[in-house]
Amino acid sequence: MAHPGSLRSLGAEVRSRPTGEIVRRVAKYLRPYPWLALATVVCAIFSLAASFAYPKLTRFVIDDVIGLGRTEALTPVMLAVLAAFFLRDAFNGLRIRLNNVLEQDVIFDIRREVYGKLQRLPSGWFDNRSSGDVMTRVIEDVNSVERLLIDGTEQGLVAVLSIVGVMALLFASQPMLAGVALIPLPFLAGGALWYTLTAHRRYRKQRVASSAMNALLMDNLQGVRQIKSFGRELQEEQRFADHADALRRGTLSVMRVWSIYNPAMTFGAALGTGLVMWAGGRRVMAGQMTVGQLLEFVFFLGMFYTPVGQLHGLNQMVQSARAAGERVFDILDAAEEPGWMERSGSRQPTGWIPMERRSSTAAPLATGTAASGNGSVPHLWKRVKGAIQYEDVGFSYGDGRTALCHISFQAVPGEVIALVGPTGAGKTTLVNLLPRLYERNSGSIRVDGRDIRQFDLEELRQQIAVVSQEPFLFNGSLRENLLFGSPTASEAQLTAAARAANCHEFISRMPTGYETLVGERGVKLSVGEKQRVSIARALLKDAPILILDEATASVDTATEGLIQQALERLMERRTSLVIAHRLSTIRGADQVLVLKGGQIVERGTHDALLLIRGLYSRLWNAQSAEAEAVRET
Repeated sequence: MAHPGSLRSLGAEVRSRPTGEIVRRVAKYLRPYPWLALATVVCAIFSLAASFAYPKLTRFVIDDVIGLGRTEALTPVMLAVLAAFFLRDAFNGLRIRLNNVLEQDVIFDIRREVYGKLQRLPSGWFDNRSSGDVMTRVIEDVNSVERLLIDGTEQGLVAVLSIVGVMALLFASQPMLAGVALIPLPFLAGGALWYTLTAHRRYRKQRVASSAMNALLMDNLQGVRQIKSFGRELQEEQRFADHADALRRGTLSVMRVWSIYNPAMTFGAALGTGLVMWAGGRRVMAGQMTVGQLLEFVFFLGMFYTPVGQLHGLNQMVQSARAAGERVFDILDAAEEPGWMERSGSRQPTGWIPMERRSSTAAPLATGTAASGNGSVPHLWKRVKGAIQYEDVGFSYGDGRTALCHISFQAVPGEVIALVGPTGAGKTTLVNLLPRLYERNSGSIRVDGRDIRQFDLEELRQQIAVVSQEPFLFNGSLRENLLFGSPTASEAQLTAAARAANCHEFISRMPTGYETLVGERGVKLSVGEKQRVSIARALLKDAPILILDEATASVDTATEGLIQQALERLMERRTSLVIAHRLSTIRGADQVLVLKGGQIVERGTHDALLLIRGLYSRLWNAQSAEAEAVRET
């Protein structure tokens, strides 16, 4: 098995895409900003036009002012040169400012679209990819794609216009020297073609190595306590060094070729300049052109080869962006979870509001909050009663392994259904099918008589609250984590939910109360405290259907009592699916389903199942004996 963060743990191979497809798809992000993009290019063109004045004025100074001794014209001409430089730099400064605004807007749009798509991808997609790899795509690869769009579009267009314009001036003024200047062009074109055809695989290897290193770094930061507990610091340092070395070698492979390609192309330009100086010098000595005309031609020649060099640099950027773009579009092209329904003509990824327009007292925006068609106004879904029906449901994971087979049961509103069985029996898989975290392969699942596939996915999940065995808290304050269940809840509702979940008391003892920061994944709280906060969060959501996944499995007996009290309050008037590790917690369940090997092998109440002396009875007796041994000890 590959270590987390290794190249093999990064998931499915990214599909190779031609450069033209990447450029075409990236170009669509300019559509919302046509005037800003046009203004950037216009400023670049004006700056280029102002640069054309310098060679012309240089020739005039040498031939007509200095050559003819016209002292009175020297000052005005120098002022004109300074004016040309001022216009060139002024337009360039404006171009930089506009380019920065356009750049950040486009980065925001791409990154927001990628993140929005991630929110709508099925759980199985994430099962096959490391978090560090996904983060690298959203942060680093998006930046590389954006550079192709902004810098590539502007620099490429201006470079082409500059090459065409300067070449026209060169042929108009000195056709013979212009032909000499083009002698290295086949060499430059051949080098560019070779680099284009060979660079992609090097850049792809570099991007994969970067993802692997970031994935390992994220895993180790999250598991730093386990690393210390097992004394694995030196070994993990070596593993990170191996990944960093792979990135180093990948980057050196890219730069090694660039260190040959770039100087070779620069030498080609220098060769052209040298040939022009040789041929032009002969023409000057033969009286066929003046020194000023030769200098003018050489200055223009520099303005020809400079954008040619920029195109070579742009070629490097294109190859890097192609490798990054493949990884970004791998996310954007992935199939979404079925069930995201269109509203108001199109579905917006999130209800984003610019930071400067948000009220300082507004409740935080919560991921998954139902939204209307414009993505900004909360949508009030019709509340279901909570009747649940599984009918002959089957499910298999992507590897073909059957997890559930012929699952059938029903729960009336307000009923408690307990799921018990050995590890791997399919309990968690069964409840994950209800909010459609995974899609069933056969059978039907209904809520209030309506197939769950007929619900909008947001609507369905708004009806379900989940308290898992390993509660997840975000790296923020306790208040923010509680309000995740209901961003618009009042202070009174917040406090009431915390009291009902038996967490208000320990929160109040903290120096900053509800504003206490919980740390990454709630590391500053105990397991029991995190569990009670997650229960309060579910209470605030106030959903009619509740899923409890072994919510008391990892706590001591005293804490279990507090959590059990909170859970009983949470389950009141709600249809509850309870995965039970400790069977003593589900004695009052309306129905107990015993699973083994993905099938329901027993069902009934606690007392009825004890009478038939089957699997449930054996599990109950084993736990009772274990509890008795603990009490005696």
